[in-house]
Amino acid sequence: MPRGAVDPPPTNGRFPTAGHIALGRWGERVVARRYVRDGYRVLARNWRSRSGEIDLIVEGHGVVAFSEIKTRSSEAYGHPSEAVDERRRRRLRRAAAEWLAARGGRTGAVRFDVVSVLPDRVDRLEGAF
Repeated sequence: MPRGAVDPPPTNGRFPTAGHIALGRWGERVVARRYVRDGYRVLARNWRSRSGEIDLIVEGHGVVAFSEIKTRSSEAYGHPSEAVDERRRRRLRRAAAEWLAARGGRTGAVRFDVVSVLPDRVDRLEGAF
């Protein structure tokens, strides 16, 4: 390798490329539109806290739903929802508690949804955990 050359970024999926980021944003827009179509109101997108990020927070039908959205171009490496492991679920629960506390500890029904987006379909698992 010539002096001063930089190694190419790893291709093991640990570092998102511009294409992966664009695909994820596209999936988030698709899901937000679906929630609105189904009678929900978007409260926040990509809400960040010390515990992590919540992709989408919606309210409707008497519930606040915290949504984790996984978008993939194919199922070559499994269904997108399989990427939501126990560690990710714990982070989402903590972030949701922070979001609720920031709004005065509002009580009422809450739900955690996992939404998988593929080119030909959207699978929304309401109350996933």
